[in-house]
Amino acid sequence: MQRFDIDRWREKLIGQAAVAAIPVMTHPGIEQTGHTVREAVCDGRVHYEAIRALCTRYPAAAATMIMDLTVEAEAFGARILFPENEVPSVTDRLLTDAAGIAALRVPTLDAGRVGEYLDAARRAAGGIDDRPVFGGCIGPFSLAGRLYGLSEFMMLIYLDQSAAVGLLEKCTEFIASYCGALRDTGIAGVLLAEPAAGLLSGDDCLAFSSRYVARIVAQVQDRGFAVVLHNCGNTGHCTGAMTATGAWGYHFGNRIDLPKAAAECPADSLVMGNLDPVGVFQQASPEEVREAARQLLERMAGFPNFVISSGCDTPPGVPEANIDAFYRAVDDFNRDR
Repeated sequence: MQRFDIDRWREKLIGQAAVAAIPVMTHPGIEQTGHTVREAVCDGRVHYEAIRALCTRYPAAAATMIMDLTVEAEAFGARILFPENEVPSVTDRLLTDAAGIAALRVPTLDAGRVGEYLDAARRAAGGIDDRPVFGGCIGPFSLAGRLYGLSEFMMLIYLDQSAAVGLLEKCTEFIASYCGALRDTGIAGVLLAEPAAGLLSGDDCLAFSSRYVARIVAQVQDRGFAVVLHNCGNTGHCTGAMTATGAWGYHFGNRIDLPKAAAECPADSLVMGNLDPVGVFQQASPEEVREAARQLLERMAGFPNFVISSGCDTPPGVPEANIDAFYRAVDDFNRDR
């Protein structure tokens, strides 16, 4: 079973001259193993095989699981649409009023597809021993928005804050339990995705996202398990709120000025990002991918704690030539340092 001393691993990355690369990428592995997205998000074995295929082919410093932000909402009872070769989506609101929030039960870990994701993590911890494996999980504010409707939940914060807080409490309780179960599988950490929190002001992000994320961090993070907080909705106004969580690392989307964000992060935390997963990885030419990666590496050269990554989970349909171009750019940059 994989149990990395994740703090020591982070210190190694920060101390070495070479920049590590950890794109959030599983869909190319699904395609390489001949499976569909639907199969991978519903079957832990298929999911693991995709992760393993990418580890065999590419030199990422860590492996990542699928960033599927419907797993937790489904566990609560939300209806999910499963296209054959696209990421799943929540089809409609589960909750519409304060009474529904009050009656909502926090699910157990055998609800929905949670068990399949824990199975994939367990397989990855047992089958991948040359690099850390990071699972994925939604954050509490983003989960609340999926259950209540995002625009409706943002209004609820101001119209009935006690009800909004009640839903955030239930979301936090479940996510902490889920992250604890992911830790128990033996994987090295979790990418906790709070994209919807980027729609809030810095103060509101602190009040309605970060304070709950901080509780999850305090409950599950240790030397063997890291929480990397992802917020691709943050354009710079929420960075301080993100770092207030005490997370082990921070992952940023492509809309942010990454050097500016990195300057606001603790020097002993990893700062990860932020190539556009669609505009660069999926839609650009290999030459454009290589140039975009080179430019980002040069802009971040003054930050030893930088790890080059995609700005979010790369979608289905990323050309293999683009992935190869990304890693060539990293190799070229590191060779010339």
